[in-house]
Amino acid sequence: MNIGILGAGQLGRMLAISGYPLNHKFAFAGNNNQESAAFLGKMFIAENNIKSLAEFADVITYESENINIKNLQQIEKNTQIYPREKSLYISQHRVREKVLFKKLNIPFAPYKLINSLKELKSAIDNTNLPAILKTTTLGYDGKGQFFITSKNQAEQAWNKLKNQELILEDFIDFKKEFSIVAVRDINDNCKFYQLVENTHHQGILRITIANIEDIDLKLQKTAEKYVSAILNEMDHIGVLTLEMFATKDGLIANEIAPRVHNSGHWTINAANTSQFENHIRAISKMPIGDTKATHKFVAMINIIGKIGLIDKVLKLENSHLHLYDKEESENRKLGHINITANTKIELENSIYKLNSFLPNNIKINI
Repeated sequence: MNIGILGAGQLGRMLAISGYPLNHKFAFAGNNNQESAAFLGKMFIAENNIKSLAEFADVITYESENINIKNLQQIEKNTQIYPREKSLYISQHRVREKVLFKKLNIPFAPYKLINSLKELKSAIDNTNLPAILKTTTLGYDGKGQFFITSKNQAEQAWNKLKNQELILEDFIDFKKEFSIVAVRDINDNCKFYQLVENTHHQGILRITIANIEDIDLKLQKTAEKYVSAILNEMDHIGVLTLEMFATKDGLIANEIAPRVHNSGHWTINAANTSQFENHIRAISKMPIGDTKATHKFVAMINIIGKIGLIDKVLKLENSHLHLYDKEESENRKLGHINITANTKIELENSIYKLNSFLPNNIKINI
């Protein structure tokens, strides 16, 4: 099958890598020939790249929710696209996500719409600080957010994010950040990966831990219930990720991503079927694969800004390196390392060693 991908970054790259053994061919609609996926299939970068991609493909998917909804509407006239328009429409706007959560009885953070500095000041006066001012669209890796701890920050926050649709969201006092990756096929079959714990620094995901040995079955079942309801309501085909906060009152939904996700990269080396392969299987109408983890402990560590001492990384017996063919740049995700282990001590020791190999990593306690 010919599969087209809107975008040519690292997610498109890893989707193609997982899809070639299944006898698929790939093409990408991207910005230039230096993107991560550029050498893994046809690249369409001209003015009519969307049209060219649609002419090539039997089915089209996307690697980001930050794309023009009109492109999907145009493609759907002649070419099948998964996930469908509804998934993109809801997930690319924070308010539409929260409306969905409310409809499905999924807990989420209270919020207020903000359209002016006056409204922001009023909202802050009626909110228990801290709170987070967010753009309703295009926010990722900490972008489009301002953390407000004092009423005196209203003008500063407004000046940073003004001229965009905004929400002021109550800060959730959470114990941990979790995410769950799930996949749904055209026959309504859903499968779920291990609930994983995420650690962010300056809004960027730094490390994901999958602790299969000590999984909280109650939290796992709750997360599966929530993400299953979302998948079915949107008639979503492919992989979808739900990010959540663990609080004293249970799991609180944060946001959804209608695609393969950074916190699911561990599945490449530590699940029977990776999130990337399962997304390709689902959109190409193949049976989706088993999602069970193959190791008791797994860590996914992002490589941020600078690549570091890769030769030393490769000497670690339980490390698996994935680079994205990207130039070094501040706060840019250049690759990731998966660490597989059968004991917590083994995982901790490997992460400790990696901290000395990666220049921009943060110290992690698990």
